[in-house]
Amino acid sequence: MWPVIFEFGPIKLYSFGLMAALAFLFGSRLLRLEMERRGYPEGTYSSYAIAALLGGFIGARLNYLVTHLEEFQADPRGAMFSGAGLVWYGGLVGGIVATWLLSRKHKRSFLELGDVFAPSLAAVYLLGRVGCFVSGDGDYGYATDVPWAMAFPNGIVPTMERVHPTPVYEVLMTLPILILLWRTRLRDWPVGKQFGLYLILTGLERFVVEFWRTNQRDVMGLTVAQVFGIGAIALGGLLFARKKADLAPTAV
Repeated sequence: MWPVIFEFGPIKLYSFGLMAALAFLFGSRLLRLEMERRGYPEGTYSSYAIAALLGGFIGARLNYLVTHLEEFQADPRGAMFSGAGLVWYGGLVGGIVATWLLSRKHKRSFLELGDVFAPSLAAVYLLGRVGCFVSGDGDYGYATDVPWAMAFPNGIVPTMERVHPTPVYEVLMTLPILILLWRTRLRDWPVGKQFGLYLILTGLERFVVEFWRTNQRDVMGLTVAQVFGIGAIALGGLLFARKKADLAPTAV
């Protein structure tokens, strides 16, 4: 693994940070293309992209810190700004809340924005998982002897055991989700249906990959991420099943 790509004295370029930046740039590009296609005013995408980024990062980090209080108490600065420890469902909730607040300010339909954001969210998640893999941030699975098992001796969270490379699994599962969302965005669907499809697919992806992860199973034999995955699937199913007559074009 390659946590630090470049180092010159005190200056370091971290692979996780580089992939996070690329994820933001690529996701912003897709968001801009979709907003322009839908006729949003020039420059609108930047405020929403930044709001989603900050909300997602804060939500992901806060979720991790709340569940790892001992680590935060031992090293507050390191726990706050480490590349590891960005929790998927915390980031999703944080990004949704930030986007919803901005949509209220601009009097935009939140569900319509969810449709606009859907491909970008998948793209950001995909590249973020590439960052998890190349940095070895600990998001891998349990020990195994499958032929594609990997060790991460030089990762941010090192392990000498050969384990399931679950970030690779997530990249392989998220790529077709991104392709499907990008293709279906052109369909004449009711407002919220595309966002519903995103929630179904991303919830299913995370529910499945958790079976290889080492996360603690606290809720009826399921991890917290799996519970959130089920919630995302259920909410997405409700949105996906709605018809045009069910949705008025008002701000949500």
